[in-house]
Amino acid sequence: MDAERIPAYVASCVLLLSLSWRTSEALPVPDFYKMLLLNISNALDSIYLTDGIQSEKIEMRSTGDTVLACAPTLTQNLGCVTQRNSSFSESECLKNIKMDLLYYHEAIASYLRGPLKNGPEEIRLLSPIVEITKNLTENCFPQLDVENLPSKDDKWGNDSYSNRLEMNKMMKGFHIRAITINRAIGYISSGDHRK
Repeated sequence: MDAERIPAYVASCVLLLSLSWRTSEALPVPDFYKMLLLNISNALDSIYLTDGIQSEKIEMRSTGDTVLACAPTLTQNLGCVTQRNSSFSESECLKNIKMDLLYYHEAIASYLRGPLKNGPEEIRLLSPIVEITKNLTENCFPQLDVENLPSKDDKWGNDSYSNRLEMNKMMKGFHIRAITINRAIGYISSGDHRK
């Protein structure tokens, strides 16, 4: 997608989401990313996913380049680090965000298909995340082609404790990535990179 069409595309995403989202009020795109971050935080704070888990480990999607793709290039200017916006690629940033959302969407959806210790509560906590990631990827990024991501069904075993441990580590990584995504979407929405 060329850079000139992206601002119009982000605006059309706002319209699509406001028409397709199951709420009485239309929310701008950045608000959907904030809702995603809030839902991830709520899941991490819940005893239903963390009961009996004593791990500070974090698992990030290892093949993602979102942090690099969504950050302007840093250059040196008289001993101070400054940002140079000319190298920022909005389409590359959005493509990486879509890949992240697809990855976590599939991982969480496949987790919910496995054995759950606290089934109704885990479903209540994680289903909104699955729905938000689905809506964002389908409505905001349909034209961005991404490589096929491997199925995450093989990530989960038959032991609910081991699965919750892995989910806990993955959600911590998703939380960090969601913060990056929120900042990138805010940056894109502000239009600062086009100045």
